[in-house]
Amino acid sequence: MRTRCDILGVYIDAVTLQESLAMIARFLSDRSSRKYMVVTPNPEFLVTARSDKDFRFILNKADLAIPDGVGIVLAARLMGYEMKERVAGVDLVEGVCKYCEENGLRVMFFGGRGNVAEKTYECLIGTYSKLSGTFLPGPNDIGHLTNEEKNYLLTSLSESKPDVLFIAFGAPRQEKWIYQNLREIPAKVTIGVGGAFDMISGKVSRAPVVLRKLGFEWLWRLVKEPWRWKRQLRLLRFVALVSVFWLRRTFISFLASK
Repeated sequence: MRTRCDILGVYIDAVTLQESLAMIARFLSDRSSRKYMVVTPNPEFLVTARSDKDFRFILNKADLAIPDGVGIVLAARLMGYEMKERVAGVDLVEGVCKYCEENGLRVMFFGGRGNVAEKTYECLIGTYSKLSGTFLPGPNDIGHLTNEEKNYLLTSLSESKPDVLFIAFGAPRQEKWIYQNLREIPAKVTIGVGGAFDMISGKVSRAPVVLRKLGFEWLWRLVKEPWRWKRQLRLLRFVALVSVFWLRRTFISFLASK
């Protein structure tokens, strides 16, 4: 039974990492012609989705939306949902690659800046030596392609015949591109993974496990990439939006009890 949490108008699945991987395994075993889209929402996604209705619509159409952010987990709990844990996009990518290695499935890494897709592929092949796959550097702007560029990309993807396609162009561009082209994408499962390539490739070092468990990976990234401070302001807006919701619900409950 799929349990979904409505957080600021975006539905997030209340799943653990292992439950997420089990769902993706079911998607991959589906012999129908259906294609599956997986998204990795964090608080920034939800703030952007407040003003971008198309993005919000696409997130809510996803077959799986993992809670990629401790803020998502805390917000869900404040709203009364049973959200067990954060599912980091990096962990999801590695878990899916392990599954694909064990089941003879092909993966493809598409996007990122510079040669980060290639580096990600090389790092994961180093970890999962029997993993079959390839990579494809992405265009500078996936959101504004000519028909010729789009056809070239889709042809390149088709020739590689991936079962799972990981796309890293950042939100909301990657989700919009996936949704618009899902039927033509050859992969059974397509996953938007944002900055996961940077971490897996070593371009950006991941936070120590202790900080991850405490929910401070976002702070680690800010220290490592201070230029992200403007993006982190969205976290403050997320906190404000969730706080208003919680206060309103608490006030209504108080009045109802009188």
